[in-house]
Amino acid sequence: MSNKRASFFESVNKNFDKAATFTGLPKGLLDQIKACNAVYQMRFPVKVGNEYQVIEAYRVQHSQHRLPTKGGIRYSEHVNQDEVMALAALMTYKCAIVDVPFGGAKGGVRINPKAYTVKQLEKITRRYTAELIRKNFIGPGIDVPAPDYGTGAREMAWIVDTYTTMKHGEIDGVACVTGKPVTQNGIRGREEATGRGVFYGMRELLNNKEDCKKWGITPGTAGKTIVLQGLGNVGSFTGKISQNEGDMVIIAVSEFEGAIHNEKGIDIAELLKHRKETGSILNFPGTKILPSRDAALELECDILVPAALENQITSDNAERIKAKIIAEAANGPISADGEAILLKMGVIIIPDMYLNAGGVTVSYFEWLKNLSHMRFGRMEKRFDHNTYNNLVTTIENMTGKKIGAQERDFLTKGAEEVDLVRSGLEETMINSYNQIRETWKRKKGVEDLRTAAFICALNKISSDYMAMGIFP
Repeated sequence: MSNKRASFFESVNKNFDKAATFTGLPKGLLDQIKACNAVYQMRFPVKVGNEYQVIEAYRVQHSQHRLPTKGGIRYSEHVNQDEVMALAALMTYKCAIVDVPFGGAKGGVRINPKAYTVKQLEKITRRYTAELIRKNFIGPGIDVPAPDYGTGAREMAWIVDTYTTMKHGEIDGVACVTGKPVTQNGIRGREEATGRGVFYGMRELLNNKEDCKKWGITPGTAGKTIVLQGLGNVGSFTGKISQNEGDMVIIAVSEFEGAIHNEKGIDIAELLKHRKETGSILNFPGTKILPSRDAALELECDILVPAALENQITSDNAERIKAKIIAEAANGPISADGEAILLKMGVIIIPDMYLNAGGVTVSYFEWLKNLSHMRFGRMEKRFDHNTYNNLVTTIENMTGKKIGAQERDFLTKGAEEVDLVRSGLEETMINSYNQIRETWKRKKGVEDLRTAAFICALNKISSDYMAMGIFP
């Protein structure tokens, strides 16, 4: 018997198999859902300085039961085919859970982005995009990438420019990718979307008094202690929003350079300023440096938020975790063997495939905005403002009492694009959690939220396959 640890893709499929036993779906249908439909592995040359480098890259379309397929592109020296396949599979289940009508996909370029200049990264990105275009692996109705680890709005702008240059005149061309800068047909609220979704998911779980009583946790977010692993886009917004809107206390932060701790709380906004100035989270005033960056994971807290990379909690360290709740802000931060240990310990895990779906949800809104060729709120904002203003004036006239200017502004405000995006995201996260919780409570033998989430996803995806049939 081999002691080899399961790969990321194998871990995803183990969780799939665990949930599949509760669905009653035919094996052939489950096999079709589980399999990656298309895997594109490529090598292409890029001139870097006076030399040529051959870059290894991937794009995986896991499921085409709905089109376009959707998923981020990550730049990392650890990118490999197994990882991209696993992330593409998670995207399929994630989209199904939050009722976003996409199939799952993922891309990866095996580079360390810190080792290249901006100009060199642009050349790599544009060449990668050209390779995707050549094989019909990108397009508004085919496959729509987005940012992921190591990429951001800048890279998405390069992609859309390359695509629209090569597909000149395609009217919906800017919808070929999401996560673009707002000035380049992006959408307000996209940058914060995944972190905001994480907060909404944690808040929804903690708002259920019945469940909190069963777990021995006081309901509500106020005062809950958080250990945050990763201070990238997802981690930083999760931390700031949890503090500002949930009154939660970040007691420790772990990053590449180390980990810091302050049981009274760490101001994430100030920590981000400190890191920008010094290049490190270490030596932030009022904090002590922990022996290692992994030591933060083992601190006592209400919620541990792994917001970095996959396989951070495995059978090697799971028994030392002291958090009551683990909120998976990253993709696959807990391995299958690590999860088995945590569940036996009674740890509540909010699964990644639900919790970090805020990014793809708002990407869906951006895609819709691009297809409609109009900013959300443009037509109705002023109408709503005038309607509410007339209503307030009528109430003043009827009561003989005046409302202050500040209160009037609050009551009569028409929705901006970012207000609508946040509202849509909040609605999505609340509805999706309640669907998962209902399955968790209703299905006999289902003991954890991840299995319940998988069941929700499999039922929705299988319904599509059975309704479509098989061509020819």
